[in-house]
Amino acid sequence: MKNIDRRQWLKSVGLVSTMAFLNPAELISKHHTTNSGYLSKNNLISLTSNENPYGPSQKVRKAITASFDHTCRYPFVYLKELVKNIAEKEGVSENCIVVTGGSTEGLKASGLTYGLGGREIIAADPTFQAMLRYAENFGAYVHRVPVNDKMEHDLEEMAMRVTSKTGLIFLCNPNNPTGTLLDKDKLRDFCNSLESKAVIFSDEAYYDYITDPDYPSMVELVKEGKNVIVSKTFSKVYGLAGIRIGYLVARPDIATRLKSNVMAMTNVLAIAAANEALKDDEFYKFSISKNYEGKALIYKTLDKLKLSYIESHTNFVFFQSNKHIDELSAEMLNEGVAIGRPFPPMYDWARISTGTIEEVAGFCQAIEKVYS
Repeated sequence: MKNIDRRQWLKSVGLVSTMAFLNPAELISKHHTTNSGYLSKNNLISLTSNENPYGPSQKVRKAITASFDHTCRYPFVYLKELVKNIAEKEGVSENCIVVTGGSTEGLKASGLTYGLGGREIIAADPTFQAMLRYAENFGAYVHRVPVNDKMEHDLEEMAMRVTSKTGLIFLCNPNNPTGTLLDKDKLRDFCNSLESKAVIFSDEAYYDYITDPDYPSMVELVKEGKNVIVSKTFSKVYGLAGIRIGYLVARPDIATRLKSNVMAMTNVLAIAAANEALKDDEFYKFSISKNYEGKALIYKTLDKLKLSYIESHTNFVFFQSNKHIDELSAEMLNEGVAIGRPFPPMYDWARISTGTIEEVAGFCQAIEKVYS
């Protein structure tokens, strides 16, 4: 799906009218098959990892099945078509694309590339840790800058941490676990002012859930030749978390350098799935609409319980639990619901993913019982 298509769609339908536009009842029957989504064998509702329980789409499943005949082959030949399709989607040349085994591999490869040799990385706290912990394992020093009182990246403080040792600045936007989105003008100014001093990494795993149709991807800065890397994934809106495929977008010289640290790469099945997912606009829109519906139900319940939360630009909600996360997690498990892990130092906050509507309803029932 090209970005222009996404923008036109968001402008034309809006999130409220999306529900009627897509006829969710009909689409659920098409997309939510006998696969039980998050439900495990013991019927535990697991809303912990920000997955899309409706995926893969039926079209993607057929593409995966058809690709089994090619699993005796190495993926290199098949990768060319996917790189071409991603480059077209992002509006960049093919030599700007690095396909990875999930976006996590792209984060780790970047942390390794720009964190070795006594280099330092700057990141918000809390944020997604995959890159940071991996880089630390190889000797990098990570400056963790606490988020501000709005739970947003403190860009001013992050800028103050930049020194001659800084190799990379990590921005998870929208941020995981807070769900916050940076002001687009401040973000662009931040990147433009610092990209000559350090590489800026923009993790856009949740970009598709942003409701502002004019919110820019930092791929726009890559097109301008800036020292910016953008990561994207097929794990979220496309529902392919279990098959592990994502990609990086960067200036050709940076992309070439990153490729040398990509180890797992991906596989023929994932490539076939990703290629088909990019074409399946109906499932893309369906996933976004069901996520919106799930979040609305969570908000309604948290309002009823008078629990504060942050309006999210992702497929999860971060809310203030008013009790230690370990205590709440245990209580929710007793009710058959697993919620997000602790995000220190915010031990009185909890993250809940949007599962199916039935699973979200189960969460709402359970948390009302816990707080009754």
